[in-house]
Amino acid sequence: MFKFLKDKVKKAISKINDKVENELPDEEVEIVEEIVEKEEKKEEKKEEKKEEKKEEKKEEKKEELETKAVGIEEVEEVRAKGLFGKIKQKINTKNISSEKFDELFEELEIALLENNVALEVIDKIKNDLKEELVDKPIKRKEIESKILKSLKQSITNLFEVDSIDIIDKIKNKKDEPYVVCFVGVNGSGKTTSIAKLANHLKKNGLSVLLVAGDTWRAASIQQLEEHGTNLGIRVIKHNYGSDPAAVAFDGIKAAKANNVDVVLIDTAGRQHSNKDLMRELEKIVRVSTPDLNIFVGESTTGNDCVLQAQQFGDTVELDGVILTKSDVDEKGGAAISIGYVTGKPILFLGTGQEYEDFEEFNADKFLKFLDI
Repeated sequence: MFKFLKDKVKKAISKINDKVENELPDEEVEIVEEIVEKEEKKEEKKEEKKEEKKEEKKEEKKEELETKAVGIEEVEEVRAKGLFGKIKQKINTKNISSEKFDELFEELEIALLENNVALEVIDKIKNDLKEELVDKPIKRKEIESKILKSLKQSITNLFEVDSIDIIDKIKNKKDEPYVVCFVGVNGSGKTTSIAKLANHLKKNGLSVLLVAGDTWRAASIQQLEEHGTNLGIRVIKHNYGSDPAAVAFDGIKAAKANNVDVVLIDTAGRQHSNKDLMRELEKIVRVSTPDLNIFVGESTTGNDCVLQAQQFGDTVELDGVILTKSDVDEKGGAAISIGYVTGKPILFLGTGQEYEDFEEFNADKFLKFLDI
């Protein structure tokens, strides 16, 4: 998962580090740090001072040689009376100008573009890194780690959208079933994702009812019925070609009559350019008044997935995202971009063919995959 992205980003950062090391001049900066000494018994201090004086001269010579070897020109320790003191040292650093940063960032920008990261996300990462790195002295040995740390923080910030605990929301809704409507383009994996979520909810002690709202394809109705049979979950359906809004209405009515906790509504895959189908989707949402509208997109389609989510969001108010085929997505551009671009959280990742291959999205786990 996301291997190509991980490798490309690491190579880009390594190249940036080499360029900073080789192309930018060293600058000497004086750093003053306060230190705190531990209290010591007077007798121990006297004994230590005697021993220290003997070895100080030897150590000073060694330190001078070592200091020059690592580029530190001077280390001066100034101690005040009592427990506090200061250490003053001059070290060699690198300073990245704004113009040089723009040149250096091209390496990372290309890596992100090759992995289908959205342009506005790349711009955000660039601005974040610029703020952290430009015109700030960076110790020579810490250049790569500083860039990685800044990049990690920037990507972490991309996921700072309001998360949704769907189990908690369902359990907190009283008297009526919690209604979830699934939308997306053809072939994105909506029906399978519905079955996986139904399995997840059932394992958490919730009763579920499925609604076959994709009446444009008889095969879709049959597919949802098969999932219902496998999971022991009731499916509400009408005949092929029926009004999907009417199917949704009947499904919610049946759930109320049987005290079902959750209703999951499947809808036909559609392109945003098909105005008739988009109006139909508006009607389904208007009739069923879902508590949650979830966009289901294929992770491997990268920027297309992000664009589709934006377009569906123009028609219905989206609340969250499920990304399918994440297990075979080596680029990760959709996962990085979609939350920031849409302002909606990734709720789950589809990671395989089985019902259990479905996991709640976790930003920390995602960053571990990237090995940042």
